Amino acid sequence: MKIRRFLIPIAATVFIGLGAISYFSSNSFTPQTAQAQAVSPLDESQALLADELNTIEIVDLYGPSVVAVNVEVRGQRMDPFGDLLEQIPPQFRDQFRFMIPPSTPQEQVQRGSGSGFVVNEQGQIITNYHVVRNALQSGGVELLEGANISVSFPNQNEAQKVRVIGVNPSYDLALLELENGAALPEGVQAIPMTDSETAQVGQKVIAIGNPFGLQSTVTTGIVSAIGRDVPSIGRINVPMIQTDAAINPGNSGGPLLNSRGELLGINTAIIPGIGANGQRGFLGIGFATPSSLISETLPTLQEGGYQDVFSSRPRLGVTIQDLRAYPESVRQSLNLPSQGLAIVAVQEGSPAEKAGLLGAQFDINVEGLPEPLPAGGDIITAIDGEAVTSGQQVQDIVFNKNPGDVVTVTIIRDGKEQTVEVTLEVVPLEPAN
Repeated sequence: MKIRRFLIPIAATVFIGLGAISYFSSNSFTPQTAQAQAVSPLDESQALLADELNTIEIVDLYGPSVVAVNVEVRGQRMDPFGDLLEQIPPQFRDQFRFMIPPSTPQEQVQRGSGSGFVVNEQGQIITNYHVVRNALQSGGVELLEGANISVSFPNQNEAQKVRVIGVNPSYDLALLELENGAALPEGVQAIPMTDSETAQVGQKVIAIGNPFGLQSTVTTGIVSAIGRDVPSIGRINVPMIQTDAAINPGNSGGPLLNSRGELLGINTAIIPGIGANGQRGFLGIGFATPSSLISETLPTLQEGGYQDVFSSRPRLGVTIQDLRAYPESVRQSLNLPSQGLAIVAVQEGSPAEKAGLLGAQFDINVEGLPEPLPAGGDIITAIDGEAVTSGQQVQDIVFNKNPGDVVTVTIIRDGKEQTVEVTLEVVPLEPAN
């Protein structure tokens, strides 16, 4: 990365105001001007830009609704660096595994922390399943012996115990509730959700969470990409929202808000930077599970229990990438449509492989993008005649089918459209690397 240094003459002064930049040369800078500026009182309201005021307003309104989720499990063997790998999407883990210092799991009290946020007036709290998973019995929502989960609200002296109502490992979501009918602290309100389909690349986002145990940490950024069909920490590929807002270990389960204070997603996964000394840092790539998926899943979480939708539903057995992530120039050079889903990989023994669907044959590097783009494979444009433009649409269609059902998949191969019939099956998830 080239760092450009801009030299400003010592005598020059740059004044940056709202929407205007004025440059005063050394010839126009007089002692009288300097004296007048020195005695002028600073108007604090004018010193803050509209964007800053917007962030402050949202944090004041919904910051109290974001909690630190504290997990403690006694008598568990833990790897102090294992949690970092759990927060990295599987296909990126090999790139960072060698950078994590070797460690020996030790018998001790395991403590972990994440983030969560109030989702309704009943005081229920959403977080990631992987934040609370180690405290729960396998395949259930009951706590392990010696485990407890609590949440800490900002500016509250004592943490409050919570119980886990429902979990959905497939989407990496968990719903918590304050124990003993405890009321929410004063000023805490539910964070409203918006339709994540309205998210636009470049729009401002605000992340609030508990990175490295630093409660109520606020960062801002933009939506870097939408529809990132990367394998999530859950068991199903979810079209994630990518952001450059600083997301670090401990942010998991916290909200990603738009400039109206509405929930766009829940911060779930990161690609971290790790130095030779083992220090973890922000690399500028974080992923959030979209709010629309949370809205759809919330009613089943409220029903309670372990909601494993993956184990009994059929799949195609493909990893896909939204073509909207491809720059227009790349789509044109590869003769790709403006919308569709590129097949990145086909799972061995899956219905997709048996039907002859093809995954990417090569990768292309694009300047300005953090990772290469897969290319040379089939492009899915429709299933049973219904156009598909996101991984979520594919899941919705396929999950509503039964094992043995046949779906007609419309693809583009070598620039030509054709259809392929796929007989659906329940297939196990490939183990993460």
